[in-house]
Amino acid sequence: MTPPLSTPSLLPLLLVAFNICFSLAASNSIYESFVQCLKTRSNSSDNISDIVYSHSNATYETVLEQYIRNARFNTSSTPKPVIIITPLTESHVSAAVICSNNIGFQLRIRSGGHDFEGVSYVSDQPFFILDMFNLRSISINMADQSVWVQSGATLGELYYRIWEKRRVYGFPAGVCPTVGVGGHISGAGYGNMVRKYGLSVDYVVDAKIVDVNGNILDRKAMGEDLFWAIRGGGGASFGVILAFNIKLVEVPETVTVFKLERTLEQNATDVVYKWQSVAPTTDDNLFMRMLVQPVTLNKQKTIKISIMALYLGDVNSVVPLLAEDFPELGLVTEDCFEMSWIESALWWASFGKGTSPTVLLDRESYHVKFMKRKSDYVKTPISKDGLQWLWKKMIELEEPGLVFNPYGGKMNEIKETETPFPHRAGNLFKIQYSINWKDMGIEADKRSRNLVNRLHSYMTSFVSKNPRSAYLNYRDLDIGITKNWSYQEGKVYGESYFNGNFERLVDVKTAVDPPNFFRNEQSIPPRTIKAWNEKNEGSIPPSTSKAWNKSKPYVMIILFMAIGII
Repeated sequence: MTPPLSTPSLLPLLLVAFNICFSLAASNSIYESFVQCLKTRSNSSDNISDIVYSHSNATYETVLEQYIRNARFNTSSTPKPVIIITPLTESHVSAAVICSNNIGFQLRIRSGGHDFEGVSYVSDQPFFILDMFNLRSISINMADQSVWVQSGATLGELYYRIWEKRRVYGFPAGVCPTVGVGGHISGAGYGNMVRKYGLSVDYVVDAKIVDVNGNILDRKAMGEDLFWAIRGGGGASFGVILAFNIKLVEVPETVTVFKLERTLEQNATDVVYKWQSVAPTTDDNLFMRMLVQPVTLNKQKTIKISIMALYLGDVNSVVPLLAEDFPELGLVTEDCFEMSWIESALWWASFGKGTSPTVLLDRESYHVKFMKRKSDYVKTPISKDGLQWLWKKMIELEEPGLVFNPYGGKMNEIKETETPFPHRAGNLFKIQYSINWKDMGIEADKRSRNLVNRLHSYMTSFVSKNPRSAYLNYRDLDIGITKNWSYQEGKVYGESYFNGNFERLVDVKTAVDPPNFFRNEQSIPPRTIKAWNEKNEGSIPPSTSKAWNKSKPYVMIILFMAIGII
């Protein structure tokens, strides 16, 4: 007969049982407390439980994963939120801010899930997700060419609704249709009309935000400093963006697109060298993005460049324009395709010819992959010798690629202090570093990130300095993160993203969110820290304490029963 286990031998099992029981009890208690608070604080208390998901909810994982756009942050080891809130009304958002603050949990705000580092839905601290996908109304007023668009809408939905109303209007924003409006615009927002019209934030005339106290503020109520900050400074540092009021821009009935590819054996180096001086200075109606990729063709390693272009006009104008400005490219009429602006949005999103614009309403059309992105700005052209050296390094690395996005045009006309986004005049083009991979696991992640980091290092002498600038919407935690929510930590990445505008952003943050409730690994810090977690370092968070007090009697009974005391 096997002897009974002694009390000491039971302790490891008891500790596991204790932790499981405590976690479940605490989680349930937090959920109940939060739902009750939400009912009390919200204007519409009906079915509040239907918009709040805890781990025990059968659809929790579905709701969490539907807007994860980077497979790096969809693994078994990725920290998960205690609760997901999917508001249906503005009052739900206001209540969620108040209740999260009262209970003592971080709130991560997700509009489309395209944050490259998963900051909108991952945290190493206990957190809730406020998922804005239900708040996606789009109200268009053609009388003054303005649109109120809620944060949870996607760019594809916005483009489609504009097209529905009038075919000769558009909006200068990104080319990926599943990107959420809230994150895209609050991070500045750029696309293939950047040289003609500038950034998305340059056409924001009003906004609605929920502040740290749960107040719903428009431009007048929030004041010009906060309104300035959320147009490029990242809304999640200051509150919850509910909606933007934007102005539309005119687009011609006919636009032209083309894509040309060259390898090193087909004068790619000459094309890239000339592109640097032409793409930022040519006709403002022309945007020429250039992809640079290491490839193997006929068992020979080489570099392939691809130039994708949008011209706001017809083929008979763009071909002679580039024959004069860029003869090295060799563009001919047969390379070009004329279409409507909405059809060009489909072309840039890699949809086939004849695809209905209704596909822009499909939120599931994005293929999730493992990825890492970085960014840089180039102020002076890279020499041919420099390019040839770069090609050798890229061929050695084999996998990471580069995307060159030209500036100039309208970007040169707007002061760097007009919005928090400072990268205007003086920048020839922006670089995106890109690597994707298929294999899951720590080793594949480490290997791929190391490759793109090496390419980033090789580019040091060619890009901006003091600071080495970066683009907020190409978020890169390698630049720096804050662990203690301090000004000095924030300054490291803050000056890269915002240059001299960082200091004004800090002043705004200090004024509107002194307790630093709205925070993440790269948020704008207040000048003085009044966050709960710093004042009470080492203590149990209030929410955990409350959950423990409520569940302690039951857990203790289980523990005592296990060791034979009762």
